[in-house]
Amino acid sequence: MTTCTVDFVIEPFVEGAPGPHVVAGIAAMEERGLDVMMGPFGSTVTGTVETVSDAIKAMVGAAVKDGARRVLVEMVIDET
Repeated sequence: MTTCTVDFVIEPFVEGAPGPHVVAGIAAMEERGLDVMMGPFGSTVTGTVETVSDAIKAMVGAAVKDGARRVLVEMVIDET
């Protein structure tokens, strides 16, 4: 299985006080079995390309539904 790492930011974002759009997006990732690592400049998940791709779709949908104005996503495919 091919794995990948995704860095994402759900905006607007205020460190230490994530809004409902951020909480909903992260919950969508976690509901698909991914461990979300939240950092000061964004969040990161790692998993199979298939699982992460499905989770990205769900995350964007949930975040936008709850008020996100921008969702930034960068996926890096593991070549090992």
